[in-house]
Amino acid sequence: MADKHSFSILLTVDVEDWFQVENFKSWVSKDSWDGRELRVERNCHRLMDLFDSIPGVRVRATFFVLGWIAIRLPGLVREIQQRGHEVASHGFGHELCTALTRKDLMADLRRSRKCLEEITGRRVKGYRAPSFAINNELLSVIEQSGYRYDSSFNSFGGHGRYGTIDTTGKKRKGIAIQFSDTFHELPVSNLLLKNKTLPLGGGGYFRLYPFLFFKHGIRHVLKRENAFIFYMHPWEIDPGQPRVRQASAGFRFRHYIHLNKTEEKLASLITFFRSCSFETCSDFLDFNNSHGRRQGG
Repeated sequence: MADKHSFSILLTVDVEDWFQVENFKSWVSKDSWDGRELRVERNCHRLMDLFDSIPGVRVRATFFVLGWIAIRLPGLVREIQQRGHEVASHGFGHELCTALTRKDLMADLRRSRKCLEEITGRRVKGYRAPSFAINNELLSVIEQSGYRYDSSFNSFGGHGRYGTIDTTGKKRKGIAIQFSDTFHELPVSNLLLKNKTLPLGGGGYFRLYPFLFFKHGIRHVLKRENAFIFYMHPWEIDPGQPRVRQASAGFRFRHYIHLNKTEEKLASLITFFRSCSFETCSDFLDFNNSHGRRQGG
């Protein structure tokens, strides 16, 4: 690897529980959520403890917290902040942005931001859409709802729910795409090979790919862009979570594959890239804007 802190890795966590994932919506109704076992708090504690356990590495991550979780576990939200991480929004009820009217989306965005700001006492700057379902029109709603950045664009075109955005004419500062003077997009990182996009940002792809392949993919992205955005969910380190056995075989495979290996794999990833700077999305944007560095190659 290169000299210390010449590369940035932005670890991001989508704070939702095992029963709130989009793949299970056909079998887990929203009105049943209150009767389900909440496991997200203990899993977030495990993640933060893991971040603190790597010798010689200062890890600061961004937690995109679902408003539904925040109002039930305000202590968790405060602890995330107190332990040096960024609290950002994942919306309130995990509804796909593309399924909401403009009015309802703005209400969801403002409700979740207000909820988190009342708990933390700080401005919430970032947002991530459930299932990366985003487009240019929705980005404008996110900006109008008071956010400073979005991190929802996933350039992999092989997933039916992922959205697309047009970046024609937009300025770039490294990985950050500037949509206005006060609003940026921070896309999830993927691997570009011979003009084909291979999903590499995290989640199920991190659990599925061999570690050797994944770390070499990250190195390739870092050499090209000087930064990598990684995403995951707290339930991905929880092999003991209840099973949704009614779900289709494909969805069960995607959700439960290698849950027992993710925690160790994540520790290995942080350790391998320990010469990088592990920082929050907001800190990355602040540095990028004030110094004009980390330009992608």
